[in-house]
Order: sequence, then structure tokens, then C-alpha cells
Amino acid sequence: MTIHLAGDSTVAPTDHGATSGHPEVPLLGWGDELAALLDDDVRNLAIGGATTRSFRDEGHWDRVTEALRPGDTVIIQFGHNDQKDPAELAAEGGYRRRLTEFVTEVRDADARPVLATSVERRWFADDGSLRWSHGSYPATVRSLGKELDVPVIDLTVFTRWLYAWLGEAASAALFPHGAAAQAGLAVDDALANDNTHFTTAGARYVARYVAEALVSIDGVHDGTEPMGAAIMAAQQG
Repeated sequence: MTIHLAGDSTVAPTDHGATSGHPEVPLLGWGDELAALLDDDVRNLAIGGATTRSFRDEGHWDRVTEALRPGDTVIIQFGHNDQKDPAELAAEGGYRRRLTEFVTEVRDADARPVLATSVERRWFADDGSLRWSHGSYPATVRSLGKELDVPVIDLTVFTRWLYAWLGEAASAALFPHGAAAQAGLAVDDALANDNTHFTTAGARYVARYVAEALVSIDGVHDGTEPMGAAIMAAQQG
């Protein structure tokens, strides 16, 4: 089975440090780290700046579907850039319609669609709380998953938990500006304010969550014997 990834820059392959000017501080999406965590092949066709519309119009979606084989999985994560075009790609308008088309076409190829909500932006307010940056786009993905009976990996919730758990200071290291600061490297102003795109550490955290979610969706360990009785017996022994 092959896992195909369709999405934007938060999923896309590494830039090998081209953005930061430091090879040791690359900018990459979580899809770049996924293959190392799975036995299945991973084909990452996500691309920076993509919306649900541009991904199809520029031919990237055709590259996904032309290689699909029965039993493959396609993880679909858009939203970051769709929200910049509310007239054409409103959450309950063009965004929902295009996601529905993607799901239908994956199923037509006897493959399995999996929807993912957008990773959160690391935007902390002055009071230390983490801001919500995606409006109703994640809710659209969740409701569409229920409507179409498609598994949903909620990366909005996971990344919000991750940033809040690490805290404002420590979570900076998940992004190139924070990693560069830790290494004593200079970055330009654009990158210094970028709290959307990951460096290796951030991508790896999210990829690990995606890998575990896929195992859960597949029900790989559902048939294993629960350990509660064995733990109780060991404690009593």
C-alpha cells in the first residue's frame, strides 16, 4: 500500500534550508517525516501555497490520482491558503465542495481518503493564550468526515495541545526562527515572524501523531489482548 499526501506547505517536502539560508535549519512539512515512521511507502505531493482549487488547476491532483492503486490511502490537508480567498473558497462553500470531490475521486479509484484538519499557527496572545487562526475551516473538515464517513485526523487540536503544552518559549524551537535562535544563527525578518512552517522537530512531532492516527484508523492492534487483567494479576502477585 502507498500513502499519498495532498496538501500545502505544512505537509510538503523540505526546502533543505533554502528559505533560512542555513541547511541545518530547513523548512518542511510533516509529510517529509512520515515515511520514516511507517512501513508503507509515502508519496508526498503536497506543495507550498496550494489551495483546494490550485492543487487541481495546476495538475497536482492528477499526479495523485494517476498513481492510485486499490487499497492505497490519500491524506488530504488543505485550509491554510483557502481561507485567504473567502469569496471562492469559503469553508462551507468552495472549500467543502472541492474536498468532497477529492474524496469521491479517491473512492472511485478503490482507494481510501483520509481528511486532516489544518495544523494550527503558533500565535500566542499578549495574555499567553494560544489564538485560534483557522475559523470554521477545521469544523468543515470534521463535519464532512461525518457526512461522508471519512476518517479525520484532527491536526488542529493536536498542534494546539502541542504548542500549549510546550509553552510559548519552548514551542518556538518547532519553527525555523526558534531553531535558528537556539543555534545562534541569523534569520531574515520574514522567517523571524513565521509561526506556520515547521523545522525538523515540529514536522516530526506532527508526523508521529499522523502515524499513530493511521494505526488507529487501520485498527492494527484492535485484536490484541487487553492488559488490564495481566497488570492486576502482577500487582496482586
